[in-house]
Amino acid sequence: MSPAAKAKHSKKAVAKKTTINQKKKKTKSPKKFTALAVLTVAIWLGISGVAGPIFAKLSEVQENDNAAFLPTTAESSKVSDITPEFRSSNSLPALIIIKGDLTQQNIAKANEFATDIATFEIIEGDGKKIGDYLVTGSKAFPIASEDGEALLINVEISSDKIVTPLPNGEPALIGIVETIREEAREIEGLKINVTGAGGILADLFGAFGAVDTTLLLSTLTVVALILIIVYRSPLLWIFPLLSAIIALAVAGAIVYSLAKEDILTLNGQAQGILSVLVIGAATDYGLLLIARYREELHLAESRFRAMRKALRGVVEPIVASGATTSAGLLVLLLSELNANRSLGPIGAIGIIAAVITMLTLLPAFLVLFGRWIFWPRIPHFDSEDEKLSGIWAKVANFVDKKTRRAGLITAIFLLALAGYSTQLDATGLSQTETFVGKPDSVVGQEELGKHFPAGEGNPSYILGPSSKTQELLKVITDTEGVEEAFPIPDGPVIPGQALPKPKIVDGQVLISATLKDPADSSEAKETIIKLRQNLDKVSELALVGGFTAVNEDIAEANDRDNRIIIPTVLVLIFMILVVLLRSFLAPFMLVATVVLSFAATLGASQFVFEYVFNFPGSDTSFPLFAFVFLVALGIDYNVFLMTRVREETKKLGTRAGTLKALTVTGGVITSAGVVLAATFAVLGVLPLVFLAQLGFAVSFGVLLDTILVRSILVPTLTIGIGKKIWWPSNLARAKD
Repeated sequence: MSPAAKAKHSKKAVAKKTTINQKKKKTKSPKKFTALAVLTVAIWLGISGVAGPIFAKLSEVQENDNAAFLPTTAESSKVSDITPEFRSSNSLPALIIIKGDLTQQNIAKANEFATDIATFEIIEGDGKKIGDYLVTGSKAFPIASEDGEALLINVEISSDKIVTPLPNGEPALIGIVETIREEAREIEGLKINVTGAGGILADLFGAFGAVDTTLLLSTLTVVALILIIVYRSPLLWIFPLLSAIIALAVAGAIVYSLAKEDILTLNGQAQGILSVLVIGAATDYGLLLIARYREELHLAESRFRAMRKALRGVVEPIVASGATTSAGLLVLLLSELNANRSLGPIGAIGIIAAVITMLTLLPAFLVLFGRWIFWPRIPHFDSEDEKLSGIWAKVANFVDKKTRRAGLITAIFLLALAGYSTQLDATGLSQTETFVGKPDSVVGQEELGKHFPAGEGNPSYILGPSSKTQELLKVITDTEGVEEAFPIPDGPVIPGQALPKPKIVDGQVLISATLKDPADSSEAKETIIKLRQNLDKVSELALVGGFTAVNEDIAEANDRDNRIIIPTVLVLIFMILVVLLRSFLAPFMLVATVVLSFAATLGASQFVFEYVFNFPGSDTSFPLFAFVFLVALGIDYNVFLMTRVREETKKLGTRAGTLKALTVTGGVITSAGVVLAATFAVLGVLPLVFLAQLGFAVSFGVLLDTILVRSILVPTLTIGIGKKIWWPSNLARAKD
């Protein structure tokens, strides 16, 4: 008798036994269970009524400044901390590059445009003007390039004044830059782009602004469509999706409260990941619960008893899944970068909210609405479970007959992909390379580099002893890659006149250095590295900061994080699996297969990034983020499978138990993988390379785990090792 036939026979026997027991026992009134379910739903709806409006304000507490994410020990952070003492106001330059036929008439237009910038209304009829957000006393005027082919206007936006949003709730920086661009379109005969730190950040904030609308709506739409296809029911899909939305609202409200009190730092990237993570994970847990509930409805006449048995079967794997994912994310607390460190608890909050919601609210919904909610495929009591004779029964039969061959071919394929992972280019992206496509700021930055020093408007800053000002200046200007340098003056700068004497604060001087290359380029980073080396010879107290130095310090911090966080995550997940499976060999095997899957995913990702999407490279944090999400989430499907394998092994033995578990969990785990892959793929709707790459990597990796690793590799290894895989538990000594 085949394993599927044995399982079917066992299922019928259990159903008959259950029928006899139910006839012997007096049926309990379902009233108290119904009342409990109603109360649970009411409580959750009340919570969502409070949490929903708070979640809607989540973007208000975003912090997207790279410098804010660095540890205080970073060299650039120390410079950033003292820079305000040398300036009356912190400025965020928006550079306006003007091209075209620069006749006297067009130059006059440019001069008039520069003069009028401060008077432009940001919101028509509101009275708020761009001048209200500029550095006090700053003047905007065109500067001609040496080749005479372009003009440059530096608009000094006050970093302090743009903290407060506009009256319509829009970030002030976005409103300022968009207003300048709209007014520029009215000028005929000139091509005008807004770039610099102000223009690039405005486009970046605009991209993150889609997190609240485009990303979330796209995620919900994709999940709804998949659930409709999976359940083939016009109503059932509503309940897991509604539960997932409530979980997201609760998680978002908690994150908002913590970010508002500066307990953690939220950026647009973390908010986007939170949305897809909670919706995807919650839906996965819902799929697992509903599948087990449907299975138990075939064996129990009472839907309340079926739900109780279903919960008993899924609580352990769902809680274990949430624990492994949360633990993997919380290891990010070891990161030196505040952004990574905050993403850990943000993601963990989302996962915990998903686990609690799907184990309380969703069961209440399901038992309240009864069996008919599965219409038209209603699971009737004592009817045959179609899962025992479907496609996954055939997969289990294939694994049973071709165990070694299937496992070997799968392993070779994964190793081949993993081999290409060594080609991954994760040396970092320039700020203009972070965008998919070319927004106005990227076009402007390219034009700026053609006619002006590419580092114009985004200088590096060197802090050092005032007694060595001239020595520092000589070393700085002699360093290859530096265009010019001057000390921050103690007074206003008047065009055409000599600079005032340097400003000295506590015996220190601050020198501004303009680089020849774009501030966010790899060439500029090399200049900063050489500059630091050269300055150390003059004074060990000399520190280099500014935008380029911040990026270099972030890259160094990411390298350090990779060395510490990756092995810590593996050890932690291994320990959780040991407790869950009461074994040492099974967790070792599962962790090894997930690591192999991760390496294969990196290899496939690099191939696609290079030859399909033509991405210039990957962010330095990409390998770490991909690892944390792929290992923490990828292990879930092995947890779902192996907990059921262990359960069935107690009754059928390791081989038959593995095949039975693969048969009954195949459909739901595959569906869960498709849902999670689809939700992360939606990150691609945001025009940011990092999120597009992370979305692809997690989607591909999850499908790889679901289709190959969990379906073929893990079952074949389990069968191949046999009952020893449960060592040192009693199952390792049981008769197979």
